[in-house]
Amino acid sequence: MTATDPVPAAGSRDLPHPAREEIRLEGVLHALSDPLRLQIVRELDRAGRELSCSCFDLPVTKSTTTHHFRVLREAGVIRQVYRGTAKMNDVRRDDLDALFPGLVDSVLDAAARQAARQAVGATAD
Repeated sequence: MTATDPVPAAGSRDLPHPAREEIRLEGVLHALSDPLRLQIVRELDRAGRELSCSCFDLPVTKSTTTHHFRVLREAGVIRQVYRGTAKMNDVRRDDLDALFPGLVDSVLDAAARQAARQAVGATAD
């Protein structure tokens, strides 16, 4: 949000998001440094469309899940909007690719390679 953006009214269902020019590299990297948040972004990217929070099967409480989504939103990695009663999520690809060309692809490719290595290691045990 910028100083000129309207502040959501109390009880409003509009969620605050940073404007493109407010997204900071260190915030994006911090948001993606957590394995569960990285998993969320990987799943959203694979889907290629908005997904509701309930589509994610994370091994944490609902309040912790909400925290992870909030960190991603506040860093500018995802956009969250209400559609009816569902909170829908999508990766802010256009903004992130414009600000940090190749970053999202590099991080997601590295995460996929790491997951593949871990899967091979788990089957070898």
